[in-house]
Amino acid sequence: MEEAEKITENLEKLPAIGEYVLRSKLGESSLSTVWEAEHRTTGEVVALKQIYVRKLTRCLKNCLECELTFLSSVNHPNIIRLLDVLEVEGYIILVLEFCAGGNLAFYIRRHGRVQECTAKRFMQQLGAGLKILKSHNIIHRDLKPENILLSSCEYDPVLKIADFGLSRILRPDEFAETVCGSPMYMAPEVLQFQKYDEKVDMWSVGSILFELLNGYPPFRGRTSVQLLQNIKASTSLPFSQLILPQLHPDAVDLCSRLLSTNPDNRLSFEEFYQHNFLKNGKWTHHQQ
Repeated sequence: MEEAEKITENLEKLPAIGEYVLRSKLGESSLSTVWEAEHRTTGEVVALKQIYVRKLTRCLKNCLECELTFLSSVNHPNIIRLLDVLEVEGYIILVLEFCAGGNLAFYIRRHGRVQECTAKRFMQQLGAGLKILKSHNIIHRDLKPENILLSSCEYDPVLKIADFGLSRILRPDEFAETVCGSPMYMAPEVLQFQKYDEKVDMWSVGSILFELLNGYPPFRGRTSVQLLQNIKASTSLPFSQLILPQLHPDAVDLCSRLLSTNPDNRLSFEEFYQHNFLKNGKWTHHQQ
């Protein structure tokens, strides 16, 4: 049995980590486990992200350092809050604010496609959070519905960008090469092993907006190769013909320009942030 699995087995037998009593497991990957927990004295409910340090490559360790530096320096309603960092032998634990609404993927599964006004509100909040990343020269590289959390299950939840485990600093006019992210939300230049810049996040935003409006992602494939072929073969976005007539032209325009296969033609963050679709209506939250 691998060491990480032993750690997890032992941890599951324990009622607490430090001052936090474990309540339930929220998610798990080969590198980390996320728990819902409660502070034993204050009763505060938090999320504990347990990261297996020994399993991290040098690149992932750099990403973790970027994540910790960034999250410890920001306090914004649309970015997950880092409350504390614990070091236990073999792993690091991030103490994060707990989001009772789960993630956006769960929201879409439960509600199906959302109303245009809801998609607009989510995009406005996503833009507000991404503006903070931009000011720190950070690219997320794994924006997808699973990594966008919702503050509550109520009518008007606050959207929060989470899971910065693949993030890195990328200054203007710099390029990255590491292939990372989730293929269905991954820009074609990453799928093709090309150098890329911050516009990879804009492709992911376009994929999320499309999924909010249609209830399914814009491109799919059983493998990354098939996915890329489907992207390249597409002459227009596969909007549902039942939904398309109901959408405002601004929504369709924003989606289409974010999902431009050529990054030179794809909207920059500034163009996304200033787009009419986002401007039409009040922002839900302002920068703090």
